[in-house]
Amino acid sequence: MTDSQAPAALGTNPVAPAPAGARTAADVVTPEVIAQLTHGVVGSGRTAGHSPFTGEKLADLPESTPEDVATAFARARAAQPLWAALPVRQRAAVLLRFHDLVLERQAEVLDLIQLETGKARLHAHEEVQGLAVEARHYGRHAASYLRPRRHTGAVPTLTKVTELRGPRGVVGQIAPWNYPLELSAGDALPAFAAGNAVVMKPDTETALTALWARDLLVEAGLPADVFQVVLGEGPVIGPELVKHADYVSFTGSTRTGREVARGAADRLIGASLELGGKNAMLVLRDADVEKAAAGAVRACFSSAGQLCISIERLYVHESVADAFVERFAARTKAMRLGNFLAYGADMGSLAGENQLRTVVRHVEEAVAKGATLVAGGVARPDVGPYFYEPTILDGVEAPMTVCAEETFGPVVSVYRFGDEDEVIGLANSTAYGLNASVWTKDARRGHEIAARLRAGTVNINEGYAAAYGSVRAPMGGMKDSGLGRRHGAEGILKFTEAQTIAHQRLLPLGPAFGMDDEKYAALMTRSLRLMKAFRLH
Repeated sequence: MTDSQAPAALGTNPVAPAPAGARTAADVVTPEVIAQLTHGVVGSGRTAGHSPFTGEKLADLPESTPEDVATAFARARAAQPLWAALPVRQRAAVLLRFHDLVLERQAEVLDLIQLETGKARLHAHEEVQGLAVEARHYGRHAASYLRPRRHTGAVPTLTKVTELRGPRGVVGQIAPWNYPLELSAGDALPAFAAGNAVVMKPDTETALTALWARDLLVEAGLPADVFQVVLGEGPVIGPELVKHADYVSFTGSTRTGREVARGAADRLIGASLELGGKNAMLVLRDADVEKAAAGAVRACFSSAGQLCISIERLYVHESVADAFVERFAARTKAMRLGNFLAYGADMGSLAGENQLRTVVRHVEEAVAKGATLVAGGVARPDVGPYFYEPTILDGVEAPMTVCAEETFGPVVSVYRFGDEDEVIGLANSTAYGLNASVWTKDARRGHEIAARLRAGTVNINEGYAAAYGSVRAPMGGMKDSGLGRRHGAEGILKFTEAQTIAHQRLLPLGPAFGMDDEKYAALMTRSLRLMKAFRLH
């Protein structure tokens, strides 16, 4: 018997007791709820979703065929022009009503998120927070992002230029299982605000959460046909979305992201891809060790580490490493595991057998090759079939798989460093570049180091939430972590086509009034020099 398969008695993490009266799957996923949520799914087959808390079937769901995908796109394409014809502020008002409905009825979706992902309830609430922030942001700012813009023309005063932004048409969205609310509806909101329709393929195992969001958006005023949902196996349905879409939005693994990018390139359509990460946290010599240890718990173990921007590599300055590891390990071992639909647990379950298998493989191989278990390293079938304790590894070295390969689970490796230039190089040594974290009391030094890290977002004295929650600013990955950005101007403009309209007045851009070519060329040369002298752009 391996350590990861040992009896639960070998584990150290306590189990949080379920509150009295906590709801169950039978209370939440009733036949009426399933019928309501799946009403808009285009599907002629049958598939099923399961709950990580028990491993048992949660719901029977419609399964889509390639023909069903084509039907969904046809419906969306027919509905999109009328939606796009509405004033931007009218479209944005749907997002603001949706914001209010999400907050009012969050208990419903928190239950679904927990049942479908196995998350602790507080981690599920991160999705509610993120979705509400995005709905408010694009509801308030879509009109500004999309307004016509005047530009200086080729010849000032004579050339009037206007930049317009119009929708791409129908966006194909492939959403992941790990954040089934925020990375499904949240990514679709700016596409809707820009006047697009969306055909979404959520993961089957977390489809009810995405369908709940669709139902609420329709209640908020979104035309039902503008938001189509199809369900099925990724290798079957995914290529069909790329085949029909005018633009593709994908969040998932780097391997699948490359396939999506190739399919989009073949059709000469745009794509945004948020892919994998092996994110680093740097604890500098002057960091507040207590705050850094508490931050590391959030950064490493939220959603059981199943978050693209969570921390999997901890680089700690040698002068504070022992103190940090001691405090971090104590906090980690005190985390309460739980499998109930209520607040009170610090960490939930992994999503399924595949995730558990990867976590076990990474930890067992590292320990076999000389790494030390500081905390965790134990599966907890006493809590649920896919529970695994939050795990800290020390003494990890490059030949170990966990050193470079994304684990996507509650496992973090600790590395000690003495030189800041060296640790920046180590942090940048991975093929990924999604997120990073720097802990220091010196704000100036923190910013200097952050600017040298090759990651799309860098948080100072926070793990990931500060950058991700700042939705006015772009968020996305460098290197193998993806293409494009969500949030901010880039997060909505990627769903648009730019059109330039130039109105030439009075004089043509060519010889006029009997001027020959040579005189025209001389005139333009003088004009260009004057425009530079007068700092015209």
